[in-house]
Amino acid sequence: MNTNELKNFSQRASDQLFGHILPFWCGPALDHEQGGWMGWLSNDLKPDRTQPKGLIVNSRILWAFSAAHRARPEKLFQQMADRALDFVMNRFWDAQHGGAFWRLDDTGHVLDDSKKIYGQAFYIYALAEYHRAFGGKAALERAIQLFELIERHAHDSKHSGYLEVRRRDWSEADANARLSDKDMNEKKSMNNHLHVLEAYTNLYRAWPEPRVAERLRELIQLFEQRILDARTQHLHHFFDETWRVRSDTYTFGHDIEGTWLLCEAAEVLGDAALLKRVQAVALRMAQVALREGVGADGALGYEGKSGKVIDPGREGWPQAEAVIGFLNAFQLSHDAKFLEAARHTWGFIERHLVDRVHGEWFWRITPEGRVDPTLPKVSEWKGPYHGSRMCLETLRRLRAISAGKEQH
Repeated sequence: MNTNELKNFSQRASDQLFGHILPFWCGPALDHEQGGWMGWLSNDLKPDRTQPKGLIVNSRILWAFSAAHRARPEKLFQQMADRALDFVMNRFWDAQHGGAFWRLDDTGHVLDDSKKIYGQAFYIYALAEYHRAFGGKAALERAIQLFELIERHAHDSKHSGYLEVRRRDWSEADANARLSDKDMNEKKSMNNHLHVLEAYTNLYRAWPEPRVAERLRELIQLFEQRILDARTQHLHHFFDETWRVRSDTYTFGHDIEGTWLLCEAAEVLGDAALLKRVQAVALRMAQVALREGVGADGALGYEGKSGKVIDPGREGWPQAEAVIGFLNAFQLSHDAKFLEAARHTWGFIERHLVDRVHGEWFWRITPEGRVDPTLPKVSEWKGPYHGSRMCLETLRRLRAISAGKEQH
């Protein structure tokens, strides 16, 4: 890919973020009746106010506008970030026990008061990003408060890692507690640990506390020794409390997302030996994801088992993570196949996932190449996080790659 092609790639990422994704969340997705953002919109923007407003999507909105403002400071982005901060600080926060509720109804009443650690992690991730963008004490103080709660009530001091769910008062949850209907009912999961890793990485940037560094090291070690299958280079999904594997499938999106998030975590710790080791792991994982998971159309399949794709659906978020992960692999290896893979996946996004009528991206493209009509444009799980982060990471990484080319 020559310099002009890199510039073209960068311009398309910029146009997608600032001309397509963020305008949707500044306009059609806003809830002008109840505040914040709509809890659910169909692909043609029809609302369903019986659907909940979730901690995850609101935290991700806060992260997206904070991160966008750091990249391109604009008054509108700050207004949207402030709106999101107000919503998560005042609607989702549990003033009695601390921590954030999982789910509210359309009017802001609590539907699910459990403390799912995955959700608490995204709250930290977003608060830290807001602090990095705008400063001020309130967001960082709450992120630190949440870190302390997670460490006190959800960290497993005996077997390491984090338990999935606690009750509202942070006591042990009942036997059938799990993240979502798609998840197994087990004590620990890869997904939870991946996003605690992500959250603590961002928290450490804002608050370089030795205890956060200690937990990041523990998490990286867990991925290397427990979560990653060293034989297949895929991440196991579910585990019991003692880290015995309870699942036999993997998701290509989490595999490729994990490659660059692990590198990012090692990088912030400033440990050269650790970073080198993690980068080698990441490169091996990226090789497998490219070989086993990417189709002729450039898209990453959803789920795999025993080296085969068992769910070829093209969900939007794995495509976003594939672009970042393959760019990261190119930066580590200088192997042109990874740069071309990133561009190939990006082409699939532009051709199939971008909704040029109503804005944002469709959730999922079926194996036959059609938009899945059963999945909404906005929901408690569908927000601007993966797409906006992909664009920001693409811009940042292509700048670095272009600078390297110019130096040579």
